[in-house]
Amino acid sequence: MRPAEYPAPERILLHISDTHLRAASTPRLFGALDGAAQLARALEVIEESGIRPDAVVFTGDLVDLGESGAYADLRALVEPFAARIGARVLWVMGNHDDRQAFRTELLDEASDLRPVDRVDELDGLRVVTLDTSVPGHHYGELRDEQLAWLDDVLATPAPLGTILAMHHPPVPAVLPLAASVELRDQSRLASVLRGTDVRAIIAGHLHYSTFATFAGIPVSVASSTCYAQDLTVPVGGTRPQDGAQAFNLVHVYDDTVVHSVVPVDAPRTLEHIDADEAQRRLRLADVAPVTAVRRDAPTEPIPLLR
Repeated sequence: MRPAEYPAPERILLHISDTHLRAASTPRLFGALDGAAQLARALEVIEESGIRPDAVVFTGDLVDLGESGAYADLRALVEPFAARIGARVLWVMGNHDDRQAFRTELLDEASDLRPVDRVDELDGLRVVTLDTSVPGHHYGELRDEQLAWLDDVLATPAPLGTILAMHHPPVPAVLPLAASVELRDQSRLASVLRGTDVRAIIAGHLHYSTFATFAGIPVSVASSTCYAQDLTVPVGGTRPQDGAQAFNLVHVYDDTVVHSVVPVDAPRTLEHIDADEAQRRLRLADVAPVTAVRRDAPTEPIPLLR
């Protein structure tokens, strides 16, 4: 039989962004949206699919108002889910997050106002978390010491390369108003990243899925599980919508990284070919089925490095 062009991916990441949970006692976002219920629905869809990622990466705006109770609710939703599918959980700060509550509620660390930058290793794949938030503001920024730290981390390549996870994406925004909340002075980050082993940048913040390159590196922006921006809004405006919620899957191969946008709610199923039938059809096509190799990801978090 003829082998498929690509073997199974080396690593799989589940990329979720902008969950915007509020505490149960706080009025709902836009008076209508329950971020926790929206996230629970997304996690249900993911678990039912049977996919088993090595890690779940949340790229910021985990909660909407920085409330400790909202972080506790988020953790209560996500950690049992991650345990059931055997995945690590990697949290990234966003502009709606609060560093003190983020550290105490999600990382079990002492309250601290320093940026939450860290490195996690997934059996050779390095995931670098970069905190682009600016307390009290919605735009993004990176301090000189953060860039120096990143430069030092990237000086030594990782066996499977590096994925950079951040909230504010270093890409042009197609909605004009987003210029007020973009990542500032992006050229400084580009100068650090060029020539390194960073294979992809994953981010959120925009509330719609989009792709670009930055310093020659592919950038993948995940939409939100809470609400999405309507890109059919009359030019020049913005129009958030309770619809088109999505998450991303990131499949890391030896020589490429594949980013896939997955809607939380598919409108209508037209056909279902189960795994056994898919294997049968591959054999009929004289193609050897790809066998997924699932390596057990470490369960202990890597200590904060800065």
